[in-house]
Amino acid sequence: MRRKKTTSTFEALKGIDLVIDEGQSVAILGFNGSGKSTLLKLLSGVMKPDAGSVLTRGQVAGLIEVGAGFHPELSGRENVFLNAAILGMSRSQIEERYDDIVAFSEIGDFIDQEVKHYSSGMFMRLAFSVAIHVDVDVLLVDEILSVGDAPFRAKCRGKFDELIAAGKTLVIVSHDMEMVRELCTRAVVIRKGTVVFDGDVEEAIDAIAA
Repeated sequence: MRRKKTTSTFEALKGIDLVIDEGQSVAILGFNGSGKSTLLKLLSGVMKPDAGSVLTRGQVAGLIEVGAGFHPELSGRENVFLNAAILGMSRSQIEERYDDIVAFSEIGDFIDQEVKHYSSGMFMRLAFSVAIHVDVDVLLVDEILSVGDAPFRAKCRGKFDELIAAGKTLVIVSHDMEMVRELCTRAVVIRKGTVVFDGDVEEAIDAIAA
């Protein structure tokens, strides 16, 4: 009524221009709120850019939020079929890999419980297990491995090594610099929505605090 401005605009990312080659393992680094998770959501197709374009090639799977793509009222078993279908697997493929998915997740005793009763760690185990059993070309991972225990995180890192050896593309958001050093050959540092460094991992880690 008084013509006062009642909304505001926040640009999460500004002028991002990146090319990630097939088979690269790239870390996206920066402080909380810098725009890292937004970038992964754009790559996964969860969000659309207001300007410009995002082009991906091949099958993309994203582990962006714990429990994303899971229905809380359905059991773990039902959610395996639901989430795997969302990621592009056929029912026959899901049935063929179902036992391997559950075995990797290590939550077989709870697979027929509704997932609303799962802990964040159980969510992560099942979500990660489904994603890495998809015939994926690009895997996007956003810090969710921090909710798992040490033995399971080690097993996940081993799976990452397998994907890298198979020539898959990994894009990882993480504050775990040791994991970044072990898995990634390139790092991009984002600060306040803009890229301030793109290159060597060690130099990128130094650039975060610069």
